[in-house]
Amino acid sequence: MANIGIWRSISQVGTYEPFELQVSRGQIQGHSIVTVSGYNSDVDTAWEMITPVGDLSYAAAALQMTVSSSSASDTSAGTGARTVLITGLDANYAVISETVTMNGQTAVTTTNSFLRINNMLVTTAGTGLSNAGIIYIGTGTVTSGVPATIYNLISAGYNNATSSQYTVPAGYTGYLVVARIGLAQDTGTSLITARTRFVGTNGIASTGPLLVTNNNISTQPFPYPLSIAEKTRIQGEAIGGAANNEAAGFFELVLIQNNIQGTNG
Repeated sequence: MANIGIWRSISQVGTYEPFELQVSRGQIQGHSIVTVSGYNSDVDTAWEMITPVGDLSYAAAALQMTVSSSSASDTSAGTGARTVLITGLDANYAVISETVTMNGQTAVTTTNSFLRINNMLVTTAGTGLSNAGIIYIGTGTVTSGVPATIYNLISAGYNNATSSQYTVPAGYTGYLVVARIGLAQDTGTSLITARTRFVGTNGIASTGPLLVTNNNISTQPFPYPLSIAEKTRIQGEAIGGAANNEAAGFFELVLIQNNIQGTNG
């Protein structure tokens, strides 16, 4: 009688797999992958962040925020987004998350107080399978679903945040492994400049990879990943030699816990 068993990957515990794949599979304690992407369809002649609304705001202290949509279809029984997972940092830069049930253009207040918003993700949706409108998280008066102060957003149909920014949590170090920038004009040949900025808790910013081009996509891998300290904000920015440019920004980093407790043997 033939032996009957359960087939398993020969690398079930990661023994024979590349380190990067082991990290992606959650097999390396204290390590995780962070992927961030965003775009800006209207970059003009002053530096601005690569997000659909240009520069985002950053709270000076942890705040309860509101989540709302530009579309009435993003509601608990609508055809658009029904629930959204908010992931960010609290007053101590520790990771917190919360799932919000949408109510269309009407603001829904978070239970948690957030200092930073690192990501937004549609977790359930109606027949449209994605958010029908732009979903915002912010503070202040909400007009037609748009808050007075915007901290992050999901563009219509994208299901996840579309802003090229991320803040490293307390107790972790981020290691930038790749950055990709795409820059273009509908017409014209003037150059567009993009950069990666690192902003510390003291508000002082340093400039990382820089790209000057037009109608081009550039990928910059880092064989020796750039180390980014805890609580540091990373953001992609662009500026045009003339108005009306487009920019897309993507970066990926490995997040490593600074003090990993474990046992040998």
